[in-house]
Amino acid sequence: MPAPAHLPGINELLTHAVEALGGAERPGQVEMAEAVGRALRTGEHLAVQAGTGTGKSLAYLVPAIRHAVQKDTTVVVSTATIALQRQLVDRDLPRLAKALKKPLGREPTFAILKGRRNYLCLHRLDTGAPEEPEDPGLFDPFAVSRLGKEVTRLREWSSETETGDRDELVPGVSEQAWRQVSVTARECLGVSRCPVGTDCFAEQARAEAGRADVVVTNHALLAIDALQGYQVLPEHDLVIIDEAHELVDRVTSVATGELTSATVAIAVRRCGKLIDGAVADRLQEAGEGLAIVLEDLPPGRLDALPKALEGVVKTVRDGAHACLTALGSDRKEDVNEATARKLARSQVEEVHDTATRLLEAFDEDTAHQRDVVWLSADRFGAGNRPPALHIAPLSVSGLLRERLFAMTTTVLTSATLCLGGAFDALARQWGLPPSQPKAEKAGERAGATAVDKAPPADDDELTWSGLDVGSPFDHRSNGILYVAKHLPPPGRDGLGKSTLDEIAELIEAAGGRTLGLFSSMRAAKQAAQELREAVSYPILCQGEDATALLVRKFAEDARTCLFGTLSLWQGVDVPGPSLQLVIVDRIPFPRPDDPVSSARQRAVEARGGNGFLTVAATHAALLLAQGTGRLHRSVADKGVVAVLDSRLATARYGGFLRASLPPFWPTTDPEVTRAALRRLDASAAGGGNP
Repeated sequence: MPAPAHLPGINELLTHAVEALGGAERPGQVEMAEAVGRALRTGEHLAVQAGTGTGKSLAYLVPAIRHAVQKDTTVVVSTATIALQRQLVDRDLPRLAKALKKPLGREPTFAILKGRRNYLCLHRLDTGAPEEPEDPGLFDPFAVSRLGKEVTRLREWSSETETGDRDELVPGVSEQAWRQVSVTARECLGVSRCPVGTDCFAEQARAEAGRADVVVTNHALLAIDALQGYQVLPEHDLVIIDEAHELVDRVTSVATGELTSATVAIAVRRCGKLIDGAVADRLQEAGEGLAIVLEDLPPGRLDALPKALEGVVKTVRDGAHACLTALGSDRKEDVNEATARKLARSQVEEVHDTATRLLEAFDEDTAHQRDVVWLSADRFGAGNRPPALHIAPLSVSGLLRERLFAMTTTVLTSATLCLGGAFDALARQWGLPPSQPKAEKAGERAGATAVDKAPPADDDELTWSGLDVGSPFDHRSNGILYVAKHLPPPGRDGLGKSTLDEIAELIEAAGGRTLGLFSSMRAAKQAAQELREAVSYPILCQGEDATALLVRKFAEDARTCLFGTLSLWQGVDVPGPSLQLVIVDRIPFPRPDDPVSSARQRAVEARGGNGFLTVAATHAALLLAQGTGRLHRSVADKGVVAVLDSRLATARYGGFLRASLPPFWPTTDPEVTRAALRRLDASAAGGGNP
């Protein structure tokens, strides 16, 4: 059914949708919807900070759907997490499509699209996975048995599933088992050559996405679409990036390469009998040499390739090149041989390209290098992983600017985008020009170290605007920001006695009800261990059980405390009296030995900028904003955020960090804070208002 010639306006559609879904229209939601509509008309990019409870999904979906129906086009919505992806596809979009069917003249359509590795490959299922060196654990007969059972279950599931989507398999299977029945885009034979190409789950998903008004995807696939030389997503003229605060990290992850002796060994094994044994032996010997050299090197960032390492990486590159030449084309063989050749080429190309990139990483001076290289090793850890060389882009701003913003109108949104009270910190990382170019200091622009091409000059036609639509929460009336100014600055030797005593007093005053966000797992475990004997309330600690189960226990028992690290800073949604105190042990600066952030900081400084503020403080501000956002998850929530790092009150950068947080009522008085927590506890226990 075609759309009516004149569609209702955005405000009218939004009102209709909110009423149909049984919600309440909010000023921030209306303001955001209007801004998205304006961006669609003008082509100007838009960054929107919309606090929890604003209803931002509806605010961008309504104008996006209206545009798709009116122009008969597709819009793409990208998320960082599976949870939001499922919320959109399983709840928000089905209900919204039904609600808008009448005013739009037809029911809008939507689809979900993921990377090829997320779909079952019927050809791989038929032909079997190639023989490759597996994890040491597979020499355990119990592990072999478990893998066999999982693959058998996947075979049975393949005849039942309509989508082949891994996320629909409940319970799930191990990564090892899934690798037996899936392929990467590089390994895929191609729909025209594959014997079961017409039934391919990944191709069916792509076809469905091409017909949909709204395609929901993830930041990783968005990055692949920008990085690859071929189109992955369907034709579209609008991209909405939800959870935009995670965009840079997700794109960086996709653009990161790894070289190990194991990846070389897999490449050799895949070549098998397809090439002359002497050629394959050269690559195998190079991989063995790589293992020996890596074992002798300490882990950490590499500012230059040691001579021995440079030599062996060149040998790996040349060995891989010889294998690629020997493999030749896969166009003339029968399907089985073409499949084997395609699998071999994909792995050998990955080894060759990563080795080449590693060798070219140090061609430029520090200020102009595009990549950072580091060695990781887990020689004594439980993972038993061999040493690995990694290479990651120092910045993805040039890539995003050229392959995303220069091509498609883009809306970026999250509850935390304004850092230090402005959008510019994240805008620089995305490759957008500063909103106030004259105010920006030379050299502080993150785009100075682009991964592929330097961002174009800021006087081009690329324009954007930032909008903070606020929050429905009254943070100042319902929340206190307590900074423990009297405590000594945190040290490197774990939590001090004064800090542990402070945590104990706060928990006792709150009557439990505490989420402890720690900068490291070591600190979280230390606090849990020492405070279990010091406080009257149960303390759960991340790692002692599945995180989702711990969060559920924490939510169900108001007197319980939950301690943990990074995933809890962004992944806990517990409204109500179970969470009335959020404790942050220290400002979450990146670790000094973190290879990527330290290299980015150094690159900014090499160009005359302030690397600490541009990289470390921005990282800390983003995490602090996310962590403190755990306190208010509904309009009725009240409580305290306690930051036990005195530098938030005393350091010069403290103002930037505080300006990144919700507008809580501030105090440095511990007794005022404890008294407020006692009142909140009494009110929650009695069911009244404090």
